[in-house]
Amino acid sequence: MKISTFSAFKSRNYRLFFVGQSISLIGTWMQKTAVSWVIYSLTHSKFMLGVTLFASMFPSFLFSFLGGVVSDRYDRYKLLLITQIASMCQAIVLAILIFSNSYQVWQIIALSVVLGIINAFDVPARQSLVYEMVDDKKDLPNALALNSSMVNLSRLIGPGIAGIAIEKLGNGVCFSLNALSFVAVIFSLSLMRLPKFIPKKSTINIIGEMKEGLKYIKNTPSIAFILGMLAIVSLLVLPFSTLIPVYAKDILKGNASTFGVIDSAIGLGAFSGAIFLASLKPEIDRKIILAINTLVFGIGLILFSHTTYYPLVLVFAIIAAFGMMSQITITNTLIQTMVKPEMRGRVISIYAMAFFGMQPVGGLLVGFTSQHIGVENTVMVEGIIALLIGILHFRYLKRLKTNKTVLREVTTTHINNNVV
Repeated sequence: MKISTFSAFKSRNYRLFFVGQSISLIGTWMQKTAVSWVIYSLTHSKFMLGVTLFASMFPSFLFSFLGGVVSDRYDRYKLLLITQIASMCQAIVLAILIFSNSYQVWQIIALSVVLGIINAFDVPARQSLVYEMVDDKKDLPNALALNSSMVNLSRLIGPGIAGIAIEKLGNGVCFSLNALSFVAVIFSLSLMRLPKFIPKKSTINIIGEMKEGLKYIKNTPSIAFILGMLAIVSLLVLPFSTLIPVYAKDILKGNASTFGVIDSAIGLGAFSGAIFLASLKPEIDRKIILAINTLVFGIGLILFSHTTYYPLVLVFAIIAAFGMMSQITITNTLIQTMVKPEMRGRVISIYAMAFFGMQPVGGLLVGFTSQHIGVENTVMVEGIIALLIGILHFRYLKRLKTNKTVLREVTTTHINNNVV
């Protein structure tokens, strides 16, 4: 059966979620763009960009596994509503602070920490709930790919709007619009008709459930390898994005609009990658696509790193982001389709830890490294690392195929001997 690019839209709950979340995410990317621009404008420090990323993402690393346990134990729908309302309140406080014109760097970073803690509970609940929103589970890979297209379409639109808004209306407007955007997702959640939550009695405490989740991953090598690759990419490659304000302001001699356009180009590449993944037939091996696109990611970054001609900068940013998309989407898809339902929240929380936890540490590493070897050389090294990871992935898949072939031959020989 051929599954269309938008087959997940057959599910009413998923349609509602997609519309509400799309609006909210445009506001989220506007806020992310504004925060980076405000921090760099105040400090002119590449290292502080890394600190900002660390502040917004490391708390997610610290609390994500707890968020996964809570997601598996309690009503994910109510948990998601709570996290969305909390995120809206964070955006309102940030907007008030910026409009007051008396803000300091530490205040913005502190509010970024608050958002990171909220996201630690939001991501496992939201990702796990997608499974329940889709009526036909065959449409799940399509739904997850569409989720990525939604995130990256908003990344395409949000930074561009933010750049214009910052120049014409001021920073505070970006944060205000983000707060307003949460109304859409909260309203869409309220219209959903999901099965009634039935609490499950747990015989072990929260610490025990955490250990159970880690043991499950350890005993499932295919999931452990995928999560390990994501962690390495998140630590050493994905933090290239923290240096985009430097490219816009110092290398290309641009302004907030330049920054917004480059970020939007990254969004366009990632959106294109997500649509490509959504269009894949179910029988296509997504592990191979993940390895290929890791190489594409690396090539794009290497080409992007030392380019100073603005149009080419945008082209190479699109290529890199196209490859980057697979790291997030295919990893999520493989986990969601392979993991046991009762372990989904906890395994997704490890996914979130690998994604959110490694990036802030990598952001600090990238910020520090760029101070010593330069921004362009740092991004080039990240591209080379991506190429090496892609090659490593291909070697793993080849070894996996060889092991399966040997196992099949041994089994066939054993059967034939028994017949004789």
